[in-house]
Amino acid sequence: MTCVLAIDLGGTNLRAALHNGDIAALQMLTHEAAPSSLDDFRNRVGALADEAGDITAIGLAVPGLVEGSSCRWIPNLPYLDGQNLQELFPEFTVAVGNDAQIAMLAEAVEGAARSLTDALLLAIGTGIGSAVLAGDRIVAGAQGGACSFGWACADTNDAGEDRSGWLERSASGRALDIVAARLGLANGSALISAARSGEGAAIAALEVPMRSLGTALAGAVALLNPQAILISGGIADALDMMKPPLLAALRRQLPPHLRDINIRPGAFGSRAGLVGAALAGAAGAGWRQIR
Repeated sequence: MTCVLAIDLGGTNLRAALHNGDIAALQMLTHEAAPSSLDDFRNRVGALADEAGDITAIGLAVPGLVEGSSCRWIPNLPYLDGQNLQELFPEFTVAVGNDAQIAMLAEAVEGAARSLTDALLLAIGTGIGSAVLAGDRIVAGAQGGACSFGWACADTNDAGEDRSGWLERSASGRALDIVAARLGLANGSALISAARSGEGAAIAALEVPMRSLGTALAGAVALLNPQAILISGGIADALDMMKPPLLAALRRQLPPHLRDINIRPGAFGSRAGLVGAALAGAAGAGWRQIR
């Protein structure tokens, strides 16, 4: 049995767990601030490996572009750019992937996409991460950057931006915070709460980013014909308020045979990255092939 050190590394936080073969019994090791430098990262992962004991593999979810075992572009952790994590930890088998793709692995093997062969996952938090399951395989693309759906655009007048795409600027958690501020509300969570309580201005305001999301999402559904769309990340808890305007915009842009697409929450919520990292570490380099 492969014992895995699973690490979910975000832009601001690191979580780690020990996986001994039973996903339901992941042993949490830490939830702490993300390392601030490459030396800190190397030393902290080494210390966690020592603490975990007799591990043979490491699975990592990182918030950016990954090709093979190399980090190509990690915007919030630039010290990882260009680093081959297998070479950084040669004593272990290392599997590393984009955090949304790793979350899709968790959902496809143990979660809400377990019975599916084709699905689209959106991890909506501060930004928008995404992943595609197609024919029982997680799509990586030529350089590991496939399915970066936050960069989708449905506005021909948008000037573009180097660090975030149109959809991310229009419908992410950060975008909801901006919409909320215009109504004098504290943040996106307050906007959702106000809409849920029936406040007309909040309901109308929420429809704007959801129309953007649904309109852009229609292109992905038409291209990929998934069996379901999974919503993960911090906004998944607000799916009851998001889903009606999102579906209305989505279906308006789709042909009849695609309009019955199902939208559902992921099974693991904020734990998806950690669960997926454990599964990737156990599977090794071929972790994108589900069955």
